Amino acid sequence: MADFIINTDDNVYVPAEDSYLLADNLEIKKGASVLEIGTGSGIVAMYASRLSDNITVTDINFDACELARKNFEDNGIENIEILFGNMFEPVESRKFDVILFNTPYLPTDDGDVIDDTLNYAFDGGLNGRKVIDLFLDEVGNHLNDGGIVQMIQSSLSGNEETLQRLDELGFIAEIAESEHFFFEDIVLINAYKI
Repeated sequence: MADFIINTDDNVYVPAEDSYLLADNLEIKKGASVLEIGTGSGIVAMYASRLSDNITVTDINFDACELARKNFEDNGIENIEILFGNMFEPVESRKFDVILFNTPYLPTDDGDVIDDTLNYAFDGGLNGRKVIDLFLDEVGNHLNDGGIVQMIQSSLSGNEETLQRLDELGFIAEIAESEHFFFEDIVLINAYKI
């Protein structure tokens, strides 16, 4: 755990094991340009700020953008650009060396959906892949050659399917880390763009 001040908000995902699985395993070279999709509280970006001073974060939840801004300020971090919007929309055609995403990976049906912005943080649709597949469709357009994607997902949302899809898209992908919880494995997938 970091020595960061972490403010929370009822409308924003509170950092949990999946957040730290990503934050503790960042592969960011000095000076690399970094994009984090769905920054939430900003915890992963704060870890990233120790490795690079060229960081952009996006979130579809405006409350998350405001909370991340507060957390960055309270920790004296001034090198992170915060953009409100859905996934890659706020960065348009920009490209990055590293793209990070703790995906909303939980399979959900209508009864699981909450009428709140917090829903964005976990709602993966019926098979848990609603957002993951949209992300995979776009990520190659925003990653520099030789870049890396680091994403978190659950065995409930089809790890092999993600690895196969990344392979088809021309990445070399692997499960770099995994943590077992009651009924699922939370995994960190590293995908390298050759």
